[in-house]
Amino acid sequence: MATMLSRAISLAESLGRLSSPKILACNTSLIKQPARNLNVHEHISYSLLNEAGVPTPKFGVAKTPDEAAKLAADLKTKDIVLKAQVLAGGRGKGHFKGTSVSGVKMCETPEEAKSLAGQMLGKLLITKQTGEGGRICNAVMVTQRMFPRKEYYLAVMMERAFGGPVIIASSQGGVNIEEVAATNPSAIMYEPIDINKGITKEQAEHFALDCKCRFDDNAEFRQKALFNLRDWTQEDPKEVEAAKFDLNYIALDGNIGCMVNGAGLAMATMDIIKLHGGEPANFLDVGGGASTSAVKEAFKIITSDSRVHALLVNIFGGIMRCDVIAEGIIAATKELSLKIPVVVRLQGTNVDEAKALIANAGLKIVPIDDLDEAARVAVKLSTIVKLAQSENLSVNFEIPAIS
Repeated sequence: MATMLSRAISLAESLGRLSSPKILACNTSLIKQPARNLNVHEHISYSLLNEAGVPTPKFGVAKTPDEAAKLAADLKTKDIVLKAQVLAGGRGKGHFKGTSVSGVKMCETPEEAKSLAGQMLGKLLITKQTGEGGRICNAVMVTQRMFPRKEYYLAVMMERAFGGPVIIASSQGGVNIEEVAATNPSAIMYEPIDINKGITKEQAEHFALDCKCRFDDNAEFRQKALFNLRDWTQEDPKEVEAAKFDLNYIALDGNIGCMVNGAGLAMATMDIIKLHGGEPANFLDVGGGASTSAVKEAFKIITSDSRVHALLVNIFGGIMRCDVIAEGIIAATKELSLKIPVVVRLQGTNVDEAKALIANAGLKIVPIDDLDEAARVAVKLSTIVKLAQSENLSVNFEIPAIS
């Protein structure tokens, strides 16, 4: 039974996607059937569920106010519920004749439980299902109040429309199940059971019809077998090449290439480019331990994108040495014969040595100390290159000789 309950709850979770005109048949079953049936009180149903391995809140049955007080004390909690044991639905919204006390009441102490039990026991409870005559309450169930995150309704009942038992479930809970059946039948699912076959394999089986898994690259060192399944043909070749040199590269849609150390500084650099009206062509973080060859490779990756019209290098040398960056920039500029302007902003460890290396290289590298100014210049230069290319013109950038 516990297994069946679990399956039904799983099915109920998908009810928003299910609908059928036949579901309306459930409406009659949920209200009343003309046949005589054995109905047992809620506390007996709880016991049957427990015997089948289905957990329920702690509970006990009281036939006197004093018994109710003792059961409430035994629960050792302030979250107590008294439920009138009357064979009718809608107890929580019903009332005892001549009073406003409903058939389901919350309390916090044994004394309150005793008082409430006194107002229930021996009285007539009137609900939508009892009619004005009501039904006598001879016992109350004292139980622990629960605070469910989600409530489901589940029933197995005989249904004339199918000539046999039907599992009925809803993700809307059971408090207003009759109203749900009448106003929102698509929120109730049904599964007729052939008594000769029982629940068939097709009814019980569940399949995952789609699956996508994504794994953090930082776990590769301990998940070698998993990462060997990688299909490199489905990934950006530039990102694949960058990974070989421990460079974090993500292609974007702009035309200003960015090479930065540190993810935070990279994000700030892209923001300031956009502030000046430009669009970054990529995110590239060289990290804190990049070598000259890695920096050179970063240049190759960025400039392999034909949309890049200018390149902005922004390095704050903490762990990363500025002179190493400068050596990589110079090597890449010489090897690649770059035809786009390169704006370099360096600060931090060995920055003076880096500036001297760039100044003596005699290459098309624009050194600027201020980040805001560097971004502004990079945006302007990219605009010049873009305009020239749109007119099929070539632009030759020359750095004035230092006198």
